[in-house]
Amino acid sequence: MKKILIINGPNLNLLGKREPMVYGNASFEDYLAELRTKYPQHEIAYFQSNIEGEMINKIHEVGFDYDGIILNAGAYTHTSIALHDAIKAVTTPVVEVHISNVHARESFRHVSMISAACKGVIIGFGLNSYRLALESFL
Repeated sequence: MKKILIINGPNLNLLGKREPMVYGNASFEDYLAELRTKYPQHEIAYFQSNIEGEMINKIHEVGFDYDGIILNAGAYTHTSIALHDAIKAVTTPVVEVHISNVHARESFRHVSMISAACKGVIIGFGLNSYRLALESFL
């Protein structure tokens, strides 16, 4: 059994309500239930925070014991050297995920401060980006 943690950053608690043309109509909780049903042999934990420091603390907490972290850092992707450093500080591999194709959006979304610290990046496949990231650990 693999232990995987999904971390969602700021405003991702509003999935299903927030900009449905960009992010879709499904809540993350509903999608998470689907993932857990599809992969019952694995432990899929979930954490969401709008606060950068809480995300860093969670990475530190599980970053030596879990088999993988799937991280959608939201807007912190483009600004947080601290998240980059937290990812580099732990041994658990991290896959950066984005629901939308950030390169087809505003130019300030084209640069990721965390990509270089991550095992890989999955962008633009909607909520299925999380499934693809999960499968990279299996």
